[in-house]
Amino acid sequence: MHCIPVHSTRLATAALALAAGLGLSSVSHADEADARNLFKAMSDYLAAQTAISFDYDSTLEVVTKEGQKLGLASSGAVTLQRPDKLRATRTGGFADVEMVYDGTTLSILGKNLNAYAQIPVAGTVDQLIDTLRDTYQRPLPAADLLASNVNDTLTPLFTDVKDLGSGVIGGVECDHLAFRTEEVDLQIWIAHGDAPHPCRYVVTSSKIAGSPQYTVDVSNWKTGSDVVGADFAFTPPEGAKKVEPGQLGDIDELPKHFAPAAN
Repeated sequence: MHCIPVHSTRLATAALALAAGLGLSSVSHADEADARNLFKAMSDYLAAQTAISFDYDSTLEVVTKEGQKLGLASSGAVTLQRPDKLRATRTGGFADVEMVYDGTTLSILGKNLNAYAQIPVAGTVDQLIDTLRDTYQRPLPAADLLASNVNDTLTPLFTDVKDLGSGVIGGVECDHLAFRTEEVDLQIWIAHGDAPHPCRYVVTSSKIAGSPQYTVDVSNWKTGSDVVGADFAFTPPEGAKKVEPGQLGDIDELPKHFAPAAN
């Protein structure tokens, strides 16, 4: 087993302590306006795309009752065809899941379980996102970034807005923006240039002890004719068993054995 040298640990601890003590000067109204404009430009760009595909890596933080933070990592891919087609995959340490939506039915396949469920949901991808979140408590990966109008969905919730300048994600220079709502803190890194797409999205649960985070890193971004033709018809694998949605077992990013602590 490789260990971190003691002097390196001390340096890292000192750097974290220094960072924790730093404060940001008050953001001017001009900077806030710039941040809102950059966010709207991203939203407008996303809404204008009829076809989108990307890969992603996500980390869901959980905080134990002892205060230890643990990160659950997953990877996957999303292909979206507006207004009503979607294919999304997620592979993690506890589940291997594929979701296919054809405009009338959502099919959820637990590949590791060789079982699938189907939910009738007629409408758009926006309606699918709402139904999964509100009715089934199964949010889609990076769902906030898939809505047809991200700006109108999120900005009414913002209570604080900051433009933090530039950052680099996966070699892509980005605008780094931070927002607060009553329930969560949000950060987003938006690619510079003619395709202002999200490169990283971080949601911090500020009202939960330990402030756990959900982070999505986006890569291999494609739109329009660059999106490889996707098949949105679902064909279950040979031998797969059809079950009710609640019977699919561990298909979420938070597996069942990570039970919430009793109050």
